[in-house]
Amino acid sequence: MNAWGYLALAILAEVIATSALKAANGFSQLVPSVVVIAGYGTAFYCLSAALRSVPLGIAYAIWSGVGTALIALIGVVLYKQKLDPAAMLGIGLIVAGVLVLNLFSRSSAH
Repeated sequence: MNAWGYLALAILAEVIATSALKAANGFSQLVPSVVVIAGYGTAFYCLSAALRSVPLGIAYAIWSGVGTALIALIGVVLYKQKLDPAAMLGIGLIVAGVLVLNLFSRSSAH
């Protein structure tokens, strides 16, 4: 698998783990707690594999930015959380930043 595939898996695993973190209820629920531990372990393994060829700052910016946007969306859909206009603007700016990094920066050359 290439580095960008590992980065995508890292993001997916982190989003799953973070989503399960709420259900783990302070690690008092066994199954969600196991999902959290396995998810974060997988996320960091895949992130470290991606870092073999993707620059650290670029990988982390994409990982955290896309993860933040996806978690916000999951919060709205699964947990019925509300986002005010400032939150939506902030998330939009994060997504815009990730797009700028990928489309225009030579630092993230594919």
